[in-house]
Amino acid sequence: MDSDSEDDMLHYSHQKLSSLIRQKGNKNAAIKEYLENLNYHPIKDFASGLEWFNVSEPLSFSKHLKGKIVVLDFFTYCCINCMHIIPDLREVEKEFSVEDGLVVIGVHSAKFENEKVSSNILAAVQRYNITHPVVNDFNSQMWKNCEVSCWPTLLILGPNANPIVMLMGEGHKENLRTYIRAALEYYKEKNQISDHQIPFKSAYHLLPDLKGPLLFPGKITNFVTKNQEEILAISDTGNNRILILKSDGTILHQVGSGEIGFRDGSFTQCEFNAPQGLVFQNENTLFVADTENHAIRKIDLAKKTVESVVGSGVQGHDRVGGKQWTQQVISSPWDLCIFRTPDMDMSFYPEGNPPIREILIIAMAGTHQIWALFLENTVWWKCKKYTAGTCLSIAGSGREENKNNAYPHAAGFAQPSGLALCSKNKEVYIADSESSSVRRLSLVDGKVMPVVGGDRNPNNLFAFGDKDGTLFDAKLQHLLGLAMSKDEDLLFVADTYNHKLKKVKIVENSVSTVTLPASDTTDGAKNHPFSEPAGLCVSSDGRKIYLADTNNHCVKVLTLGSDYSVKSINKLNLNLGEKTANDEEIKHQILEYPSLTINNQGGKVIFSLNIEFANGLKLTEEAPQKWSVKLPDVTWSCVPSSGDNLKNIDVVVSVPNRGQIDFVFDLVTCTVETCLPKSFIVRVPIDLKSNVSTSVNANIKVVLDPNNIQVN
Repeated sequence: MDSDSEDDMLHYSHQKLSSLIRQKGNKNAAIKEYLENLNYHPIKDFASGLEWFNVSEPLSFSKHLKGKIVVLDFFTYCCINCMHIIPDLREVEKEFSVEDGLVVIGVHSAKFENEKVSSNILAAVQRYNITHPVVNDFNSQMWKNCEVSCWPTLLILGPNANPIVMLMGEGHKENLRTYIRAALEYYKEKNQISDHQIPFKSAYHLLPDLKGPLLFPGKITNFVTKNQEEILAISDTGNNRILILKSDGTILHQVGSGEIGFRDGSFTQCEFNAPQGLVFQNENTLFVADTENHAIRKIDLAKKTVESVVGSGVQGHDRVGGKQWTQQVISSPWDLCIFRTPDMDMSFYPEGNPPIREILIIAMAGTHQIWALFLENTVWWKCKKYTAGTCLSIAGSGREENKNNAYPHAAGFAQPSGLALCSKNKEVYIADSESSSVRRLSLVDGKVMPVVGGDRNPNNLFAFGDKDGTLFDAKLQHLLGLAMSKDEDLLFVADTYNHKLKKVKIVENSVSTVTLPASDTTDGAKNHPFSEPAGLCVSSDGRKIYLADTNNHCVKVLTLGSDYSVKSINKLNLNLGEKTANDEEIKHQILEYPSLTINNQGGKVIFSLNIEFANGLKLTEEAPQKWSVKLPDVTWSCVPSSGDNLKNIDVVVSVPNRGQIDFVFDLVTCTVETCLPKSFIVRVPIDLKSNVSTSVNANIKVVLDPNNIQVN
């Protein structure tokens, strides 16, 4: 992009504007003066032939975006910092609509080769609940045109594709809101803002017809009960819930309402936001890394309750820690394991039998560190005492790098996302995703050492590939999941972006690809049976691997041979145990919609609900409005499951069998004379029939007036 001097380069635009605001002392006057003196040339339009998501046609500055303030979000979907600004963009889009004149566009400029593939970007858009348009800038042409240099970068454009200001990195929400508001006001005064619509089309429509109840499952773990029964826990990340099941797939509990939120309480009341890592403390206690809530949650399977134990639901930036329980804020915990160690203060135990203490180890992806939560009073490294509830960093400086060191806080990690404990060696193995390497942390002295992958240069985070070998000669691609073999001699690796399962001989620091059966016919791409697998665990008998096949929306069971090759691959079919009666009292008016028919194999229904008001009725300004979807049981799933925007209700429901879908509305409406709360359910029966489609579209119109509600 052309500029007259270094000071006029977009890289310095935010500093230039911030300096002007300080000089003027009046923010509005300073921004107005800045806008009046802009001299950046309009950026080039998007190249033809690029693939777009969440819209029905490619967008252009000359047609769709003319007269709009546009925010370009340059991101790559592996990047934790890019994930951190998605909630900020969501808030901004809620405050400023397309009709107001704002359009946010995700420009996906990939880091990894795997991220250049459009089907993988589509999955990421669906997984991260991104609803604005996204374009696959596969050759980084728009990145180069705008002189972008890092992920994430936000570029605000005026109504003629003229650059206004560039914001690099995360943490710019308030600046973003201020600049957008000022730009809209400024250009509206010049009659340059248009309220026209954009051709949106939800990426959720492209979910597989027969995907089953899971949506982008992230992690999986297991535990053997006192009755010698193996139970599994799955983080059903896309559905914002945890499923507890038997090893045969029988669902025992759904934990979480399915709605995005941060709420403790009963299994039906509690809420999660994109949960990932899981670990059982015992058969009744399960800890969860509630990633996008930046919290650790504890599930009590006996009491059927959930409580938060670390974090406040808001992202923290602390890289040291040391506070107690929920007073300690954290950032994007991604995986968990529990280390059990004798208390090290031997002065209290003269007979030499110190009690075993439990420490929750946390892969803190958001700050590129390893943290620990002391579940009880513990004396640990260098005989330092930690009181129960203390949560703090134990390894990693917080700088994003692949640095090994004998001193734990001098080491560096790059988005650690998977953990596996080796009890006999007292080590934790770490899937360091952004350096594409496996690392190990001694839980005796804190030494951080390489295992396989990555590069000797700690600043090289692009040393990825697909190559078996030893230490730095081996290459992986953004791995996310690890699991230790039963004898703790082998480490299994979900090599996520290579769509492979690999095994590491930990004594040799060597990795090799696990052989899969040639006759495998499970779903996935033709060249591999997995699609970005993110989590795995080894069965209690050591003969099977349970693998969360994330982009295939399922768990697969891999039966192992004596040489750790895979003899067979089967889907774990989830099914209900005894169905409990629903005694919940319905206080809403029920409006029946004609039944829909879908294939007897099941499928998906794409709903579009249009809410209209008549005869003087309208929504009460500033009052809370809410809709949600109630499904028959846990084997059904939908996305999104709730919302507060009535302008565009677009829901995709995965249907396994007959039943009914309830759209529940709790609205506050009014006329010029009075307030009229409206609580009602639109009920849609689902029937099955052979030889019909596995995908059905339903457009439902709801008309409300002061005295009546009609559905057609």
